[in-house]
Amino acid sequence: MLPNLNRAPGASLPEKATLPIRPFELPCPDLNVERAGNTGTEGIWHFDSGLPGPSVMLTALIHGNELCGAWALKAVLSHGVRPRTGALTLAFCNLAAFDRFDAKNYAASRYVDEDLNRVWTDDKLADDSTQERRRAAMILPWLKKADWLLDIHSMSNSAVPLQMAGMQQRNIDLALTLGNPAKIISDAGHAAGVRMRDYGKFGDEHDNGTRSLLIECGFHGALAAREVAIDQTARFLVASGIVESTDLPGTWFAPTAPSQEALRVTHAIAAKSADFRFAQPWKGLEKLAKAGTVIGWSEGEPVVTPYDDCVLIMPSLANVRAGVTVVRLARPLSQQA
Repeated sequence: MLPNLNRAPGASLPEKATLPIRPFELPCPDLNVERAGNTGTEGIWHFDSGLPGPSVMLTALIHGNELCGAWALKAVLSHGVRPRTGALTLAFCNLAAFDRFDAKNYAASRYVDEDLNRVWTDDKLADDSTQERRRAAMILPWLKKADWLLDIHSMSNSAVPLQMAGMQQRNIDLALTLGNPAKIISDAGHAAGVRMRDYGKFGDEHDNGTRSLLIECGFHGALAAREVAIDQTARFLVASGIVESTDLPGTWFAPTAPSQEALRVTHAIAAKSADFRFAQPWKGLEKLAKAGTVIGWSEGEPVVTPYDDCVLIMPSLANVRAGVTVVRLARPLSQQA
């Protein structure tokens, strides 16, 4: 439910607040070799040690314009990383969307027919009416085999990496164990559909041995996003126990954050229609001191903060339409009742 939407007397709508266009500096990776896979499924690689241990899955390109994860998986393959125990699966996911990538119009290659990170329910997976659902069905057998999942993403606005850990304490604890990034977000997902990170056993509230994280590495086109993706890949692999840190290049590991903070999302603000505008060009992680501060307007009605010291998470109008989350509201976990 949206916070109080009562317009203050005499309040008027400003012009739509927009962020300046940012240059897309991250090169598009050549995936001609990587897309072949070694499993018979395009873009999916699997390596099994033959010894007991967790099955770890790393996924990239759930959105075709989020290139940093593809670079990280490409690095894993080129370095010849193999699991000492358990198994390792690498998945370059929405290759059809990636093939449409254009740095001058990168938002258009997010997906082909629908968002691949909103289709992870059994009813949608049984429906092959879209490119993304057909691709999800190909990925699904490998996802079901996985015990640990790291899904690598990037963002349209924020340059600050965010670890999207979900609601389960086991994943929050893992994010804290990794040591990077500095900000960890505990959130319940999207109204528009279930993410891969929360599919099936990964969404179980009880500790069933699974671990799943979604790392937002920063702005899509930032060179730094690639560095974050590689750092997170390295830390996640070591934490899983299927490799040792000495199996990976030392340059993959970025300096550990001086401190980490976990924030719990309390509200997910979804647009009623394409008529949503922000009061300011928010970048994300702004802390608004007073309850009742106007964040933006939905169909002309103000959307305001429901409590003091409200933190804005991933504000974006890049894909605004009815039902799409445009911003999340959060507070430190230490302040939760």
